[in-house]
Amino acid sequence: MQDQLKSLSKKVQENKRAHRNFFIKLRKKTPKNLDAIMEKLHDDEFKKADCLQCANCCKTTSPIFTNKDIARISKAFRIKTRQFIDTYLTVDADQDYVLKSSPCTFLADDNTCNIYDIRPKACQEYPHTNRKNFEKISDLTIQNLSICPATFNIVEALRAKLK
Repeated sequence: MQDQLKSLSKKVQENKRAHRNFFIKLRKKTPKNLDAIMEKLHDDEFKKADCLQCANCCKTTSPIFTNKDIARISKAFRIKTRQFIDTYLTVDADQDYVLKSSPCTFLADDNTCNIYDIRPKACQEYPHTNRKNFEKISDLTIQNLSICPATFNIVEALRAKLK
């Protein structure tokens, strides 16, 4: 998997300008059926992709924790929200709650999530490639290209499909 992640970084660098231009064009002229296309590409990719083999997102980035996430997880841990925040979270430059450290505190040695059933909304939706109005989150998708091999594959499939 480490070799795949190294080659991903190289592919992302090689395609950086092409991806940026692609998303600029996509925002300017969005196909009417883009959400349906993205849902299919996302589903097809995740029939093949095994996140448990990778978990690079959990190893390198922090999700944003909403107030609802914090309340839900704190309740499950049977601790006060302030204690959960003080123990696990910090506030980033955008004033969002994120994990104090990476890899994720809740990532187990076998790449499973110790809080999977109550994980943050950002984790539930990652890598956001099947989200409605996909064209509006191009900056986020460009970031995720270098983190998630599945995102890269989905974007490349979309580029090929829309040529």
